[in-house]
Amino acid sequence: MKRHLLSIDDVSADDVATLFETAAEMHDVQRRQVKKLPALRGRTVINLFFEDSTRTRSSFEIAGKWLSADTINITGKGSSASKGESLRDTVQTIAAMGVDALVMRHAASGAALQVSQWVDAAVINAGDGTHEHPSQALLDAYTLQRRFGSEGRLGSLEGRHVVLVGDLTHSRVFRSNVLCLTKLGARVSVVAPPTLMPSGVEPWSKELGFATSYDLDEVLPTADAVMMLRVQRERMGGGYFPSAREYTVGYGLTRDRLATLGPDVPICHPGPMNRGLEIAADAADAAQSLVLDQVSAGLAVRMSILYHLLAGEGSTS
Repeated sequence: MKRHLLSIDDVSADDVATLFETAAEMHDVQRRQVKKLPALRGRTVINLFFEDSTRTRSSFEIAGKWLSADTINITGKGSSASKGESLRDTVQTIAAMGVDALVMRHAASGAALQVSQWVDAAVINAGDGTHEHPSQALLDAYTLQRRFGSEGRLGSLEGRHVVLVGDLTHSRVFRSNVLCLTKLGARVSVVAPPTLMPSGVEPWSKELGFATSYDLDEVLPTADAVMMLRVQRERMGGGYFPSAREYTVGYGLTRDRLATLGPDVPICHPGPMNRGLEIAADAADAAQSLVLDQVSAGLAVRMSILYHLLAGEGSTS
């Protein structure tokens, strides 16, 4: 692996396979009574989050602690950034304390890349604006490979039709997932209303090899897996759809649409979910829902990421 994890482009298909192999071993730790490994003893990991988070921040914190690293959480509101300190001064101040890794979430696209040029610590992008969220894409792919596998072995995504649905314009998860899933050989379709389909997506889709559609009911019957993405109202400055009801009718995974899916078609959602908007409670809580499996997988994958960046071959010392 490279020194930082800023984008899915920072990992090759072989890197992903190695990360998942380690993640499978880390997954077993969750079932132990004593959940502690000495791999990162003496290392310090800072979680620096300028945006709210439950799953990503908590799982990176637990991942670091279970690997015996000293893990510290800093929020934008709880740092001197709230007093007007610049991002550069904030991260360089933290780096001057000799930390080994900086897990960062920021509202500005490209912030993680910029920070990686300012500090010596390994930088992990935990979400930068509407750009990318690489660890989420990795855990999503790992979750699906576990589902498609058997007898404890990870399955393959080669040729599997994965459908991503929702607010694509504001979704960093969409961008990272398209990169990751196509890298692993999946056949990807993305579905959104015209107002939430990113501008310039057509050239990118042709380059990367994924399909775009405005018609969920046309695409859904051929899906091997469905990933619903959150409607990000906090990033919307205007009316992207007439009403919540109209969005649900056109693009929500409703009870009726759930009935068209086979019982073995997994349903994913990166969370947090807007129940009743992009996903019905029946779908979120269905037997084929992998929403909580994604959370569990997220911890294992993030343990693997920290391990390979800080303790694996080629890690900085």
